Amino acid sequence: MAEASVLRVGWIQMDIAWEDPAANVARVEKLLSHALPADVWVLPEMWSTGFSMRTEIAEEEPGQGLRAMQRWAAQQQALFIGSLMVKAQGRYYNRAYAVFPDGSYVAYDKRHLFRMAGEDTYYTAGTRQVAVEWQGWRIAMQVCYDLRFPVWARWRPDYPYDLLVYVANWPAVRQTHWERLLPARAVENLSYVLGVNRIGQDAKGLMYVGGSSLWSFWGEKILSAGETEGAFRMEIALSPLQAYRVRFPAWQDADAFSLV
Repeated sequence: MAEASVLRVGWIQMDIAWEDPAANVARVEKLLSHALPADVWVLPEMWSTGFSMRTEIAEEEPGQGLRAMQRWAAQQQALFIGSLMVKAQGRYYNRAYAVFPDGSYVAYDKRHLFRMAGEDTYYTAGTRQVAVEWQGWRIAMQVCYDLRFPVWARWRPDYPYDLLVYVANWPAVRQTHWERLLPARAVENLSYVLGVNRIGQDAKGLMYVGGSSLWSFWGEKILSAGETEGAFRMEIALSPLQAYRVRFPAWQDADAFSLV
């Protein structure tokens, strides 16, 4: 597809029905039906089930959630990103997908598992960073708790991106951290950053107040969804980002760390 200097970025902020993939597929479809066109659509972490540790309901590729993302990508002619509870080779993963309109996809397994909820007991951690190319943009995927670990997000010549996406189930009790860490990643990495969170209350009693938001490479908030359920959309431009990286190439002075 031809390179686009402007990317229409869309995201879904939703109240996730607990462990009910069919209801969540229907909810996303309803929200998309009222949305303006976008080049990229991003869904929350574990959007089809909520942040559940009941791995027996995990889907195997291609399961209901992934098939839905493939269908929407084809219908919208857009890239769809979101994470699902997945079983593969006898293990369980909190797996984010980037799904293209032709049905192909690239997967990223959450690196940092949230031990305070037992995620590290039930799921297997990922071992590699993932970024995809779409319409001339490089888009990196990370998941929720990954946001707390800046080395894993570090922009490098071998891990380049223009938009860093975090999909999350980030609870209200730590909302201040969410609001501060997202712009920090944008400033550190000279990149646009999008964080997509859920709203509502899960079966464990945790409250979520959304705050899904898009940030500029200056660390400025471009658009926030607040606490509202819906489909949100904003355009971002590539040329100002590229020009800023030339004028202020801080990445050249970054410390080298091993990710092994």
